[in-house]
Amino acid sequence: MEEDIHQYAGEDIVVEYDVNRCIHAKECVHGLPAVFDPDKRPWIEPGEAAVEELASVIMECPTGALQFEQPDAEYEEPVPERNTVTVVPDGPLYLSGDVEITASDETVLLEDTRVALCRCGASSNKPLCDNSHEEAEFEASGTISTDESTADNPDADGTVRVTPVPDGPLRVDGRFEMQGQDGGSESCESGASLCRCGSSQGKPVCDGTHGKIGFSSDVSPD
Repeated sequence: MEEDIHQYAGEDIVVEYDVNRCIHAKECVHGLPAVFDPDKRPWIEPGEAAVEELASVIMECPTGALQFEQPDAEYEEPVPERNTVTVVPDGPLYLSGDVEITASDETVLLEDTRVALCRCGASSNKPLCDNSHEEAEFEASGTISTDESTADNPDADGTVRVTPVPDGPLRVDGRFEMQGQDGGSESCESGASLCRCGSSQGKPVCDGTHGKIGFSSDVSPD
């Protein structure tokens, strides 16, 4: 994972923008167009909105590309009470909650409350999504195959640790709610192995296809 962070300072808040994590979800542009205008330079002007409103919109960025700091205040972004993994149709996995991404040796690579993970296999910034699914014309539903929503499950808390298995799936350890954008959901109490090669027949769950197709987590397919 590589960072390319730019800072935009306002009077009481500093906005940080990681170019490599942005996939143009445009929650910021729709939420505060006076602050976030891609056609202007600088494209972020923190002084155009109240600090509280700006922080609220930043926290809607599903990838974590946008962050904020308040140098003279103790307020920090709260950790969501529930951990969720949202399956985006033809796109990534959005994680929200107390999230850690770790290497196979348990080294913590990233701690955040908002992360977008690649599930097409084509990202050049694995395990994070970099919008390569669009160029790859990745197709996968956002459906969770369950007949009963468990969105009120009170146990989807604690830390969720994501470990990208070399040349294999995303191993997600911890309790979380897996949600489809069709309203379906499934409680995952003991973690799951999620596809990141793009070829599982049981998406979003891994079915071992990565081994058959020779998936490499170090390179992007041509």
